[in-house]
Amino acid sequence: MNSAATLHAVPTPSTPALVLRPWCAEDVDALVEAFQDSALRHWTSTPVENDADGARWVRDQQRDWAAGNRFGFAVLEAQPDVVHGQLVGNVVLKEVASGKPSAEVGYWTAAHARGRSVAPRALEVLTYWAFDTFGADGLERLELLHQEDNLASCRVAQKSGYEFDRVLPAAPPSFPLDGHLHIRRTDS
Repeated sequence: MNSAATLHAVPTPSTPALVLRPWCAEDVDALVEAFQDSALRHWTSTPVENDADGARWVRDQQRDWAAGNRFGFAVLEAQPDVVHGQLVGNVVLKEVASGKPSAEVGYWTAAHARGRSVAPRALEVLTYWAFDTFGADGLERLELLHQEDNLASCRVAQKSGYEFDRVLPAAPPSFPLDGHLHIRRTDS
């Protein structure tokens, strides 16, 4: 898998373009800053408290890319005359394997970028990339899971064409409450 993959979400009349690219060491400061948000820490499972945590998190993303089973993208808001842009989120394709018909997607949005359709736009780009890149290897469906009390994630799923499938029972400690499973298929 090409670790230099860069994807783009075109601008809309009210939102700038987004750039999705693999995480790199230059993202650590912005990552640590994003994780100062209590809401983000509440919904994510891996804490990023300081530069060492951030560097470890980025290295884990890079290792997963190299292994070819998990593809995390930093989501950046494109800015004129700025090489990297401002970090506004993360999208990830998880549990990818040749011949496996399903994989999972995940995402988060930095506090300063919420309410600007960052997550649905980035998820849409990731969805098309996943089916285009792994469809020939048998990928037919993407699954999106969230706790049932995460209403924002439910809205992102619906906006992105991931249909509600069923309620999943709680699985503490990592999934302490019942959840929702949303699915998007290659033909939708």
